[in-house]
Amino acid sequence: MGMGVDARNRMAKRAAEEIQDGMVVNLGIGIPSLVPNFLPKERNVVFHAENGILGMGPSPVRGMEDANLCNAGGFPVTLNKGGSYCDSAISFAMIRRGKIDLTILGSLQVSQNGDLANWIVPGRKIPGMGGAIDLGQKAKRVAVVMRQCDRQGRPKIVESCTLPLTAKGCVNRIITEMAVFEVTAKGLWLIELFEPYGVKDVVEQTDCKVHVSGSLRRIY
Repeated sequence: MGMGVDARNRMAKRAAEEIQDGMVVNLGIGIPSLVPNFLPKERNVVFHAENGILGMGPSPVRGMEDANLCNAGGFPVTLNKGGSYCDSAISFAMIRRGKIDLTILGSLQVSQNGDLANWIVPGRKIPGMGGAIDLGQKAKRVAVVMRQCDRQGRPKIVESCTLPLTAKGCVNRIITEMAVFEVTAKGLWLIELFEPYGVKDVVEQTDCKVHVSGSLRRIY
């Protein structure tokens, strides 16, 4: 069963807090694409998409979609004033030159040391790996927004990834419907909890050692 709209929006709203003024930010498909809807209007941010958009805006009002304007996942977006288009070669050059300050991605698994596995489940057909391999290696900071467990109830935050890796040791922040984690050289830290979950709930649904911050924040 998928997550409800409220949970998805709450995760996207929290992910928006990762964005600082002046950043160039890449957004993955799914929940990350909702992030622009929760940014303060006064925050000066440039959103980047691998398919060749720089200056991407929030989702359009229903009925006002432009069939020729979409993000890398094919979903309709808007363009902010001053935004521009380019081909995918230039878009990927921006990534590979380290020009992306933050990327917010979905994932299938993340290990306790920040390994990212988000592009394939063996035996399943996929359209391609997209830009995640490049973003994982070259973005200055990587945040992952994903469910705490997969559809079979298995934790997606694990000691060691069992799925093929996208990039090693690249994830800095993990945001799920239950909690927020920081990946550090000293291990995985639980730093925030979404209401109504408790520390025990999160630890039971995480398949690796979790350190609990002494200044744990609760998000309502």
